[in-house]
Amino acid sequence: VNIAVYIRSSTTRQSTASQRIEVMEYCSRRGWGDFKLYKDKCSGGKATRPGLDQMLQDIRRGRLKTVVVWKLDRLGRSLTQMALILEEMNNHGVALIVTSQGIDTSNTNPAGKLQLNVLMAVAEFERGIIRERVNAGLKAAKQRGVKLGRPRSLHKKTGVVLGERRNGLGVRAIARKLQMPPSSVHKILNTA
Repeated sequence: VNIAVYIRSSTTRQSTASQRIEVMEYCSRRGWGDFKLYKDKCSGGKATRPGLDQMLQDIRRGRLKTVVVWKLDRLGRSLTQMALILEEMNNHGVALIVTSQGIDTSNTNPAGKLQLNVLMAVAEFERGIIRERVNAGLKAAKQRGVKLGRPRSLHKKTGVVLGERRNGLGVRAIARKLQMPPSSVHKILNTA
């Protein structure tokens, strides 16, 4: 088996069925009944993707000659990330076929390589636009007074600290009595 099929979904809720069907139909039309399937369920921006890592390892070991993906962004989200993967494939003589975008680097057609580079740049541009929108949304939410991030958790001794304070104890006395740092007592009193 020297053909790899790589499938990735961005979230655990997304299905890879449509990718799988299209890529398998492509392989069938080419007469490639025997291929190895590599699969990940995570964001393309994630550093660890076991399926991709295994595929790259098999490329380095000379086990693969062709990688088939549904869309270019299945390999990675950033231009740098995709460029590194494509460079690795190129260095080992592995062709890339992107079924939905008509990219096929298995021949020596310079136009195919140009198209691939343009698509990588567009994918990176699109990612930048998404990032800008997210940041603009976060900024707008902050301006409206929305608190971002996870809510602060109440210290389990909050009630006891407040009770001791109502009973007239000072911060150091409360800290000694409850065996906790004075800074924690201050924090509870300032946030409660």
